[in-house]
Amino acid sequence: MPIEVNGKSYETDEEGYLANLSDWNEDLANAMAQADGAELDSNHWEVINFLREYYDEYQIAPAVRVLTKAIGKKLGPDKGNSKYLYELFPYGPAKQACKYAGLPKPTGCV
Repeated sequence: MPIEVNGKSYETDEEGYLANLSDWNEDLANAMAQADGAELDSNHWEVINFLREYYDEYQIAPAVRVLTKAIGKKLGPDKGNSKYLYELFPYGPAKQACKYAGLPKPTGCV
């Protein structure tokens, strides 16, 4: 199911995850969020950019428990907790944030 942004079509899988990671851009992330009825602010972008850096380093999208712990280490305990992350990404911090970050669905996510 392709998603169209700024006149360009991007391939996604049946759950809306980007088929080609190198196609990702911020406009695409914003379009995915708008399709979910969300608007990305600086707090969302902090998590999205963290995920992209994490993926570049480890070549894997972290599950929510790993994500929470890693964000806590880097951004502090006020951001590295489930409550905060679920407020930003109510459909699941790892799952929804990875989708917006152009990453594959994290392992262990249903």
